[in-house]
Amino acid sequence: MRRVLLAQLRTHAARLVASTLAVVIATGFVVATLVLNETSRDTIYEAVGAQYVDTAAVVKADNGSAFDPSALTGLDSVGAVAPTWATQVQAAVPGRSGAQYLLVDTVADDPALRWQHLSSGTLPDRPGEIAVSDRARASVGDVLTITAYDGEGNAATSEATVTGILDLGGDPTAGLYARGAVVPQQAQEWGASTPDELRIAAAPGYSDRQVADDVAAALAGQQVTVRTGAEEAAHAAAGLTGNSTALAAVLLVFGTVAVVVAGLVIANTFAVLLAQRTRELALLRCVGATARQVRRSVLGEALATGLVSSALGVAAGIGLAALVSALTGTDSPIPLAGVSVPLYAVLTGLAVGTLVTLLAALAPARAATRVAPLAALRPVDAAPLRSRPGLLRLLLGLALLLPGAGLLAVGVLVHSVLVALPGGVASFLGIVLLAQRSIPPVVAAAGRLAGRLGGVPARLAAGNATRNPRRTAATATALLIGVTLTSAMVVGAASTRATATAGLAAAYPTDVLVRAGEPLPAGLLGDLTAVDGIASGTALAAAQVTGPDGSEWQVEGVDPAAAAPVLRSTTQLVLPKDGQVVLPEWLADSWSVHAGDQVRLSTDDGSLDATVVVVGSNDVDDPLLTAADLHRLTPRTTIGELWLRLADRSDDDQAATVDAVTDLVGTAAPTAMVAGLVSERAAIDSVLDTLLLVVTGLLGIAVVIALIGVGNTLALSVVERRQENGLLRALGLTRGQLRGLLAWEAVLVAGVAAVLGVVLGGAYGLIGAASVLGGLGEVVLAVPWLQVAAIVAVATLAGLLASVLPARRAARTAPVAAIAAV
Repeated sequence: MRRVLLAQLRTHAARLVASTLAVVIATGFVVATLVLNETSRDTIYEAVGAQYVDTAAVVKADNGSAFDPSALTGLDSVGAVAPTWATQVQAAVPGRSGAQYLLVDTVADDPALRWQHLSSGTLPDRPGEIAVSDRARASVGDVLTITAYDGEGNAATSEATVTGILDLGGDPTAGLYARGAVVPQQAQEWGASTPDELRIAAAPGYSDRQVADDVAAALAGQQVTVRTGAEEAAHAAAGLTGNSTALAAVLLVFGTVAVVVAGLVIANTFAVLLAQRTRELALLRCVGATARQVRRSVLGEALATGLVSSALGVAAGIGLAALVSALTGTDSPIPLAGVSVPLYAVLTGLAVGTLVTLLAALAPARAATRVAPLAALRPVDAAPLRSRPGLLRLLLGLALLLPGAGLLAVGVLVHSVLVALPGGVASFLGIVLLAQRSIPPVVAAAGRLAGRLGGVPARLAAGNATRNPRRTAATATALLIGVTLTSAMVVGAASTRATATAGLAAAYPTDVLVRAGEPLPAGLLGDLTAVDGIASGTALAAAQVTGPDGSEWQVEGVDPAAAAPVLRSTTQLVLPKDGQVVLPEWLADSWSVHAGDQVRLSTDDGSLDATVVVVGSNDVDDPLLTAADLHRLTPRTTIGELWLRLADRSDDDQAATVDAVTDLVGTAAPTAMVAGLVSERAAIDSVLDTLLLVVTGLLGIAVVIALIGVGNTLALSVVERRQENGLLRALGLTRGQLRGLLAWEAVLVAGVAAVLGVVLGGAYGLIGAASVLGGLGEVVLAVPWLQVAAIVAVATLAGLLASVLPARRAARTAPVAAIAAV
């Protein structure tokens, strides 16, 4: 049988092309997804957590508390320690008006712990030198005038020469404000009092985990957090993207869906190809081959096909990932840096293609050997739906569909994709098993309408589509899989996009924030709103108020009516009403109050009892009252900060507006900080666009896979109905009418499959978005109706195109030859 197997592979290589192509595309789909996921993750980690990627361990103080690093001296596993000193200064650039806010950290003394990359110049190596980011708008050789402030607010002026321009590697926060890097001594001279963190290099022969464990043991009892460099990079990336667990869940969903779709398509394709060879396998039985030998031959053929196709699919997937990386890498604020090909992606691709092909061949191989050899040589009607196999299929379909639907509902309620995912897989498998009973009635209903429009060919097509439920369901299922996947991803991506947009607006409600440690000039708001590109703005009053703990706090007052049109969202930044005070969570804990409690705020001019509203610690910095309440509390208020909203223009125009604001504020209020929050929001928004573009590109592969399945099942339909078609030709049906008959049948089945697939896919997409994103906050469900309509149209057209070759083959066969085929 080995020689027979090899002979079959040589003889029927052309027949295996379709199956091979399906395996290649499905495997490539899985591998490309895994490779792009790994590439994007590595790139984000290296961009956002660049300073930690090559570090063995990182020590951070909890809640800004001080810690003593001297305990690390003498640890054998520690190779070098670099304290990170950070401070804030005002920098005046030659040739530019005013000054700008500059966030400064340090360059490590040990070269092994220097993480900064330069686009030009060199890193500083002595006091009086600085490397700055592009946001500073300075050049190598420029001498910056630096104004630093000590703890009491006293200013000290010095100069620093720009030695290099920092390349922040696509960090989305790069446009938020300018950054600088100096030697530790310079940072301390500019006001850095204690190190923010320690970055530690490993001694030769020690792992990062061992270093982190040793450091944690040495600093036991101190209020610090110790992580490995990789863990800290992941933590920094998670702080930017929102939730690393949610990201992992999304990737799990995407990979699982890809594997399930690959399995269904390969199984359907292989079943069709084996069904076409029923006579050939029966002849082998007639000449002496046992059922076991035939089954081994079929599985051996599947193994060979799976191995070769999987290897090709792995290569194709890596190539596709490299192409996507090359096309999107230069335009993305977080560029896809090359291609990261993990070993698990290659092994997964090989395993998926090979194992799924083998599993797909089990049922057809068993079916091919259960029929008696002589019976297989003559036409055999398909088993009726009420037969034992039909009943088992019905029961199994219901057993998968009903519990799967229940798990989907639970997954949405508890916001757990890990619960919804198996429910989605089980329910869709149940739908596929029930397709023989559910699809033909729908096709029949559509066929009655088509019969009125398309004449005799359309009426015959409607009858043919319902005469053999198994064949109709097989054809429809091939397209249903691709359309359901495409629709689910499109609707899920639209919902994710809408939710992310709302989330970004909530996290960054203000486009530009102007704030200083001292009162801002009264006329600054008017000057800023006159800048081209500023749509609106509002000023927040500020005053020193005594809290319930007896300490003085800066309290700000906002006019809700004036602030509402300036803010992009008030989901997280809650504006107070009269009689309310909005407190950050950390301050509410410090005051030992909860939401709804009453607190008394007082000044020399009077007191005010306000109801507490608690928001996240990052949503507001100071207690927030309405401007009217603050003025009633004390008339002696100043301008604490300004909120500005930019006109809805391109990212480049908005960045230019932020630069203009920075220059103007630097002249009017040199100590003020200008935070271009819009730049960070736009950068993250662009990252989402890039990732969704990648997903959309991969979805096109699902359509190609579906076309292969539809073409194969229509080809089988022509083979099975060769005598029937010949008889119709003998009775007067022309070649054109026969082609029209098959085209109408394809349109009917494809149209029904497309509509059902869109309905199912839309439901799965909305359920998936709700289960993945529900735990992160408010979910915005969105259905892109234009794209959904396009999917239906394209899928129907795809079914029509897939019928062209089978119809042409049927029309070219002479009636006598077709009828004589037995």
